[in-house]
Amino acid sequence: MTLNGWIQIALFCVVVLALVKPLGFYMTRVFTGERTFLSPVLAPIERGLYRAAGLDERQEQTWLGYAGALVLFHVFGFVLLYAILRLQTLLPLNPAGQGEVAPDLAFNTSTSFLTNTNWQSYGGETTLSYLSQMLGLTHQNFLSAASGIAVAVAMIRGFGRASTRTLGSFWVDLTRATLYLLLPLCVIYTLFLVWQGIPQTLGASVDATTLEGATQTIALGPVASQVAIKMLGTNGGGFFNANAAHPFENPTALANFVQMVTIFAIGAGLTNVFGRMVGDERQGWAILAAMGVLFLAGVAVTYWAEAQGSSVLNGLGLTGGNMEGKETRFGIAASALFAVITTAASCGAVNAMHDSFTALGGLVPLINMQLGEVIVGGVGAGLYGMLIFVLIAIFVAGLMVGRTPEYLGKKIEAKEVKMAMLGILCLPLMMLGFTAVATVLPAGLAGPANAGPHGFSEILYAYTSAAANNGSAFGGLTANTLFYNTTLAIAMLVGRFFVKIPALAIAGSLAAKKTLPASAGTFPTHGGLFVGLLVGVVLIIGGLTFFPSLALGPVVEHLAGSAGQTFGTGG
Repeated sequence: MTLNGWIQIALFCVVVLALVKPLGFYMTRVFTGERTFLSPVLAPIERGLYRAAGLDERQEQTWLGYAGALVLFHVFGFVLLYAILRLQTLLPLNPAGQGEVAPDLAFNTSTSFLTNTNWQSYGGETTLSYLSQMLGLTHQNFLSAASGIAVAVAMIRGFGRASTRTLGSFWVDLTRATLYLLLPLCVIYTLFLVWQGIPQTLGASVDATTLEGATQTIALGPVASQVAIKMLGTNGGGFFNANAAHPFENPTALANFVQMVTIFAIGAGLTNVFGRMVGDERQGWAILAAMGVLFLAGVAVTYWAEAQGSSVLNGLGLTGGNMEGKETRFGIAASALFAVITTAASCGAVNAMHDSFTALGGLVPLINMQLGEVIVGGVGAGLYGMLIFVLIAIFVAGLMVGRTPEYLGKKIEAKEVKMAMLGILCLPLMMLGFTAVATVLPAGLAGPANAGPHGFSEILYAYTSAAANNGSAFGGLTANTLFYNTTLAIAMLVGRFFVKIPALAIAGSLAAKKTLPASAGTFPTHGGLFVGLLVGVVLIIGGLTFFPSLALGPVVEHLAGSAGQTFGTGG
């Protein structure tokens, strides 16, 4: 570990914190319908969209209506994307002549981008046309991110409102998230990325002659626009197979730093939106503090593990840390930081191959996802996921003192706790259930490139990434098979909608309650004690649920590596 590395980490944290209040202030005005500096330009467009859709923006929905609109919207989105991928050969903007996408891969990819997961069982530059990348994937990147933000805003309203049955309008929240937030930021961001050297063109690939006289095809395309929304919307899907390790997706140290910041920017800012909309900004800062504690612990462990290297590498004289699978232009610190950020925020973009991390270095990204992607998390998803843990923490605190739990003046009762547990338990069911099935079936065992505990970790990581809607991969799993394409897609759907819908049910229940005044027995939820309780609940639930599987994978791999044992390729 070096001073320069710690300075990079500290600078990242400072910049993200500096963005929290400005972004929170702006987003609060957007979702409360107040005027912003973009309103003179965008408000007429917004009203025109509502008129074209026959929508009354003042008509709000109950949680059931909100959830129904959410599901209906995504069903149509899935059908559109699936059709684009299957009919790719018949559609324009296909200069490389890419063929149609196979049915199981099209099902997996459509589900992946619909759920903000962006798991990719294919290489983008060798599989998809420009139209599929733009109209299909980039389009869904915007809408899946916007729907996550919409659900988070609806849940905030559930805490902030009293004696009402409505949570706002899904269509209005979706429109405003896209029109006022994601689109303007992505336009500016795309221009920055083009300046940094990322291509944005509809021109065909270029053939270059190497020094040896061979011909190399250099893939191009509308890359910058997809990179902008994949980072800002915590989507993560790469235009190229190497993702953010590719020089055309992440060409400079500055681009790399800005990409890391934008992964966290909206998710961190939404905690401030929460505080503002419930009338106490301290509540948002407390939630962000809990997220920050978990994040910094993960960064410290990963950076230490990668800088330390492994006993096997050190025994071969390869000291100075583990550089396998990392870009030399980023180094260990920026690679470790990126890995923790992308798995804490359910982004899934990678600038280094996690499969090549040390056992303990690869353990942290796994844990980040298994905790429910609540360490800032995906845009919107991180906040409503953490709020579910908040309810559990308040419930536990109430049990300890024998008092009916309350949060922000709302009594937390059986219905809210049941819905919270449904949202939490669906994730390990998918992660561990499918991992167990894959490790005993021939179709599952054919996937990992390594034997032993590392091969197990490759399978566990895949289903963890899918159910957590992260989309990153260890990189050593052959997943483009009927078995993996189908089971991973199911995990993605459950991980997305079996958390979103319970979150909306909780919001609807809370919005209908009356707000009770604080009393001497009210547990304060904006101080260090609450932050510690929340961190403890997240870690205990994650630890009790996932420690056995982690012990079979990264932990035993680390212990075996310390004893000089390695594992070759093969299932």
